[in-house]
Amino acid sequence: MVQAPSVNHPLAGIRVLDLSRVLAGPWCTQLLADLGAEVIKIERPGAGDDTRHWGPPWHVHDGKKVAAYFLSANRGKRSAAIDFATGEGAALVRRLAANADVVVENFKVGGLSKFGLDAASLHEVNPRLVIASITGFGQDGPYAQRAGYDFIIQGMGGLMSITGLPDGEPGGGPMRVGVAVADLFTGLYTAVAILAALYRREKSGEGAHIDMALFDTQLAMLANQASNALLSGEDPPRQGNTHPNIVPYQPFDAADQPIIIAVGNERQFARLAEMCGHPEWVEDERFSNNAARVANRSEMVRAVADCIRSKPAANWLEKLEKAGIPAGPINTISQALGDVQAQHRAMVRTIAGAPLVGSPVRIDGQHAESGLPPPALGEHTAEVLGELGIEQAEAARLREAGVIGG
Repeated sequence: MVQAPSVNHPLAGIRVLDLSRVLAGPWCTQLLADLGAEVIKIERPGAGDDTRHWGPPWHVHDGKKVAAYFLSANRGKRSAAIDFATGEGAALVRRLAANADVVVENFKVGGLSKFGLDAASLHEVNPRLVIASITGFGQDGPYAQRAGYDFIIQGMGGLMSITGLPDGEPGGGPMRVGVAVADLFTGLYTAVAILAALYRREKSGEGAHIDMALFDTQLAMLANQASNALLSGEDPPRQGNTHPNIVPYQPFDAADQPIIIAVGNERQFARLAEMCGHPEWVEDERFSNNAARVANRSEMVRAVADCIRSKPAANWLEKLEKAGIPAGPINTISQALGDVQAQHRAMVRTIAGAPLVGSPVRIDGQHAESGLPPPALGEHTAEVLGELGIEQAEAARLREAGVIGG
């Protein structure tokens, strides 16, 4: 099942053993699969990845239903149902690791050692392995033994403190981001680290143990907001849909619906002032540069709002685009997926009857994307074991004993 090398599958020939579940780990391995790696997802017989059951909504294929959540993070993989809580199951996984390049796992710290599947044990079997361990708080430190969930990490890592409307406004208070960004960013950072470790291995011949923590990633992705706090000594406030460092940069209500206007430099501001019939704004000491507009945010926002509410959204969006001022509507997810640009870029595709969002990665004009659908639980168990040289009779015995499924 190794994909032939091609421009848009640069990782062809790399074998990944995926012991992870839910989102951060599977997101990482799905990206590796899109880039051409062969990914074998190890799942518990009879149950599989928790997200298979996180519905509705459900996708039904060949009489079996699976949650949309699972489909979002598991395309391009083969599923082998192996219970490595059993001695024989753990031995099978070690044999698979002996022939792998990468192992990704997201068990609690030390959770795999009792099965002989921890990093040290696997490196004894295969010193060239790149092993990525994803946890909530890392392999060491006072919180190392805590379970890590995206919602908790968004709260502990400061993100919720800057997300949502300010206190005192209707609906004000800390708010979780609408998707599990700590998980998703950690998956992406992990994939980058794996690629770097594989590159180093080409020179040294040695594997690596990558220690990724959702909490660390959440702190890192605070970006300018963390820098603002470090340099000013003050915690950034929640600002709803406004920007802490740029004005005007937020939604404004047109006559029929809201639109977003994002003025990023003084040239764009001058064009907006002209468009609103107030070219004098560029000379007004309250608005003449971005720092002044930030200091006089409420006056600036009120003046722009008075202008924008005078005409419908379509009118403004056409003018703003012609003027080179970044602007756009606030779409629902369905509207975004159905947008002409999304359709042109082929960001929605169907595999085995399941509608999926495609990979955003393009290399030399080609999508870097796997053609394999998200697997049924244990769909490839026999195939994967056959590649280990396990005969059908032995596989039948293991299945009868509950060591494998599928």
